Amino acid sequence: MTKRIVVTGIGASTPLGGTAPDTWTALLAGESGANSLDYEWASMYDLPVTFAMEAKVRPSEVLERVETKRLDPSSQFALISAREAWADAGAPDIDKTRIGVEYSTGIGGLWTLLDAWDTLREKGSRRVLPMTVPMLMPNAASAAVSMDLDARAFARTDVSACASSTEAIANAYDHLQQGYADIILAGGTESCVHPITLASFSSMQALSRRNDEPTKASRPYDRDRDGFVMGEGAATLVLETLEHAQARGAKIYAEIAGGGVTSDSYHITAPDPEGRGAARAVFAALAQAGATVDDVTHINAHATSTPVGDIAEYKALLAVFGDRVHEIPVSATKGAHGHLLGGTGALEALITVLAVQSRTAPPTINLDNQDPEIPLFVPTAPHALGDGPQLAITNSFGFGGHNAVVAIRSYEG
Repeated sequence: MTKRIVVTGIGASTPLGGTAPDTWTALLAGESGANSLDYEWASMYDLPVTFAMEAKVRPSEVLERVETKRLDPSSQFALISAREAWADAGAPDIDKTRIGVEYSTGIGGLWTLLDAWDTLREKGSRRVLPMTVPMLMPNAASAAVSMDLDARAFARTDVSACASSTEAIANAYDHLQQGYADIILAGGTESCVHPITLASFSSMQALSRRNDEPTKASRPYDRDRDGFVMGEGAATLVLETLEHAQARGAKIYAEIAGGGVTSDSYHITAPDPEGRGAARAVFAALAQAGATVDDVTHINAHATSTPVGDIAEYKALLAVFGDRVHEIPVSATKGAHGHLLGGTGALEALITVLAVQSRTAPPTINLDNQDPEIPLFVPTAPHALGDGPQLAITNSFGFGGHNAVVAIRSYEG
């Protein structure tokens, strides 16, 4: 028998706020997390893009100094959001061997790696920190969360570019179904606002270059969109079976109803222009949820604000839902919080959880002139979803042709 998997805790540190509630409040208010980068390196390297969406609350304001020195920023954000989620879930006192961690990143400890390289070149090998490798490895965030909460069932790391943390949630759903753990902390993190990534993404024409108006730069579905805006931060969901949650009297936000993971096998950076792999991932998530396309009441789209990517996703959704897709409220929240790369799926899943719980689709900002080739229903103010049961999907797609979709259902008892 399929188990019902529920969300009992949430945590986040994002460009919109230092906690999940603060992030949600800012999102509904139509705020943007974008700012010009006030660093010497922003001008030193003649970067074509000099803005991003950095986390609103710096880790040093939350963590102990020893923690910031021993963890890459990506792991710092993971630890902050996981602690919030765990506390929000009531810090359940259960057998530690039944607590799992399914955490993801797209790139990992970039700052640690490149700072160590600078140290080696400028000061020699003896000055390279002995913790460099444990700090830069992609599984560092998962390990940090596991050790902090004494989670001993497993600590897994999903690395699938920008689909990573949606895939982590889909995998956590499967692992709870299979009985590998009673509770799993699933999420993702990224901290790559660095000159090398800004330069690289700019070279491939992926980033917006609206240096003169950063808050207007991320423009999903707008005719004048010119690329995504890099963000940073982390988000975490605490997942468990409904039976386990009820037995301990936990509050329940929503249900993770299913997930789908596919591959385009098309191009290392470009999506399949017809969205075929993405469409299969949506169908797979709905099949696992025991739902049909007619049950879906809301979509949180990947919608990075790139000219090609937004259209490919629209074609995928059209292939799945037909003309009905034009009636479903679609939120493209990267307009507000930017693209957190490997952490973005977890953040958007968290947002979708709150959307179905509150029955409110969050607004898409900066949509001034909607692209006529993408005639979706995209509310630019908070939109009521109605009083009945809700079923939403949240999409994530990454370089390498990775597609991951999670279906999220309102909890009806």
